[in-house]
Amino acid sequence: MTTTEPTIPPGPPPAVWRDLLLDQLSFYWDYHLWPRLEGLTDAEYLWEPASPAWSVRPGPDGEPRLEQEVPEPEVPPVTTIAWRMVHVGRDVFGRRARALFGPTAAPPDADMFDPRHWPEAPITADAGLAMLEEGYRTWQSGIAALDDESLQQPIGPKGVGYADFPMAALVTHLSREAMAHGGEICLLRDLYRAQLAPSGPTPAG
Repeated sequence: MTTTEPTIPPGPPPAVWRDLLLDQLSFYWDYHLWPRLEGLTDAEYLWEPASPAWSVRPGPDGEPRLEQEVPEPEVPPVTTIAWRMVHVGRDVFGRRARALFGPTAAPPDADMFDPRHWPEAPITADAGLAMLEEGYRTWQSGIAALDDESLQQPIGPKGVGYADFPMAALVTHLSREAMAHGGEICLLRDLYRAQLAPSGPTPAG
């Protein structure tokens, strides 16, 4: 924030913890991340700011894949906007939402990390933005359907190693993930503009 004026809440304070958690994520999405993605081009989406860089590339079967290594290298490569956008929209929000709230084409016993919930990895900016928005909206609507008692319940078997953690812990974790990667996406846009893009305005954030 660049102003010293107090921030005025848009309405009455949340009455339940669910609303507080949703307000935090929705405010970040509506006022920080989504406006900064306006006008994203394919060139920006796939721009590699360093070499090597992880991105979205065709796999052995020709289908686009999110590059990664297991276990992750001690110092992983820099990632593109495409990589981070697919990770947030699909892996952070989308697969968790489909696993826990449905609908999903994956088997009933598929956990929240199972790639069968959402296998696609878009290679264009428009498709990447659509995935990001769909993943966010699906996750947000799933959380909105819960109450405070539900948020205190364990995630359950689909959480695998996190099965005993309360649902609220997953909500706060995914919000942190989205904010961290969202900030990185915005920084990559700034770097692209400074180094490669023609002079012109970029959405302010």
